Amino acid sequence: MQVVTEYFVPVKIHVKEQPAVFERFKAQWTPTQLILDGHGIEHHRIEGFLPKEDFIAELELGLGKLAFEEKRYEDAANMFRVVCDEHAGAGAAPEACYWAGVSNYKGGNHESLKETARVLKERYGDSAWARKASVWST
Repeated sequence: MQVVTEYFVPVKIHVKEQPAVFERFKAQWTPTQLILDGHGIEHHRIEGFLPKEDFIAELELGLGKLAFEEKRYEDAANMFRVVCDEHAGAGAAPEACYWAGVSNYKGGNHESLKETARVLKERYGDSAWARKASVWST
């Protein structure tokens, strides 16, 4: 998986061997994957097993969240857009579409929210993310 080797430093921790780490991050279930920055601050969490496409989409969603929290809105929008467009069937896709629109808005494109609401309604009309964006349609 190229996204793992390109963007992450994987670390495997076993709950029975290092329970303090599980306590520190309040991991409730295995597997739990955390996307942390260089300071050990959590930016995204994936709990439980996922099929490959969903897992990759979640990792990319986490990268987008990290960029967004660092106020790198253009990078965040691009990362979210990859999930939204290239992993459209993944569970993370509606959330990524939502945050792509928010990132574009925060980056200065104030027209992006209405289009984001339209896309979410069209592609993921039953999702919570489409409902959250519905206010932007008016």
